[in-house]
Amino acid sequence: MIMKIGIPKEIKNNENRVGITPTGVMNLVKVGQTVLVEKDAGTKAGYLDQAYLDAGAQLVSADQAWAAELVIKVKEPLASEYHYFRPGLIIYTYLHLAPNPELTQALLAAHVTAVGYETMVGPDGGLPALAPMSEVAGRMSMIIGSQFLQEQYGGKGLLLPGVPGVRSAKVTVIGGGTVGFNSAKTALGMGADVTILDINPKVLANIDNLFDGRIKTLFSNHGNIAAQVQNADVVVGAVLIPGATAPTLVTEDMIASMDPGSVIIDIPIDQGGIFETTDHASTFDDPVYVKHGVLHYAVANIPGAVPQTATDALTSVTIPYASQIATQGIQAAANNPTILTGINTYAGQVTNEAVATSEGLTYVPFHDLDSALQHNA
Repeated sequence: MIMKIGIPKEIKNNENRVGITPTGVMNLVKVGQTVLVEKDAGTKAGYLDQAYLDAGAQLVSADQAWAAELVIKVKEPLASEYHYFRPGLIIYTYLHLAPNPELTQALLAAHVTAVGYETMVGPDGGLPALAPMSEVAGRMSMIIGSQFLQEQYGGKGLLLPGVPGVRSAKVTVIGGGTVGFNSAKTALGMGADVTILDINPKVLANIDNLFDGRIKTLFSNHGNIAAQVQNADVVVGAVLIPGATAPTLVTEDMIASMDPGSVIIDIPIDQGGIFETTDHASTFDDPVYVKHGVLHYAVANIPGAVPQTATDALTSVTIPYASQIATQGIQAAANNPTILTGINTYAGQVTNEAVATSEGLTYVPFHDLDSALQHNA
């Protein structure tokens, strides 16, 4: 099968990543695919148009990129892109549908096959297409926290690592997965006083062993969260349930108990966030809002600030699956369980159970729909 693959330019606020690197293009072209890259799509990530041409891509307009059979993106389509939706289109990107019913309905109405990076589950139970961006976001969270603790940004004027004789900042990380692990590791490396909370004792034991107890570990429960949030200078939310709305773990009362000028960073804001007070996502143009004197950083595309690193990391894990989809069509889902778990919508139905539950919609397994469609063909 030869499939046209479109790479449109990202239009989300300050989203500087691009869906594929020139090397990724080269890999697809080598197996016979036609790759259509929108002009200047990779410029802000450090990839000029000529590099894509040299790799074998064609430079096209946005309309032409979206007219392809498989569209590879980084972030979810925005409302201004919904008019490109049509039956037969496969979109392969981060979707985060649970808190975005408008996008879900647009995909369903147009019978788009939507494959979400964030719900793809690997053979080991991990999230291979989400992991690299989780690593970037986790590490970036401490750079962000350190910045906004500074007085000129509205923070309490505290240096994250402190100096000899003066305390370092207290950092609380809620969630010990890929995001939380990288956030805590970076915070420790910067000299902060770090505590991480998780519900899984094996996760906590692993962190304790890896860092020889230098990162404090606590079971994640209401009491421990409340106590740690109250005393923290920076709190990082790092809990994600694939496909589902993130659980609200930090209440408004907990935020109100924090010192003015403290900072919270709600990384899963694109899944609804874990803080009761982060009621909307912010942007790089206006990244912080203040409630109860606490700075709320809720940018939904943190890795977009380091697009070259992020695009390289993302392409390395997403392109092998893209190649399978491009050569096999949606039948790739029958041959690769990881791709199957990524399918969120198909044939006008929600095919991811967590998304369906979060939005109160009917869940229909992909195999049921695929079998029925093949039978009727």
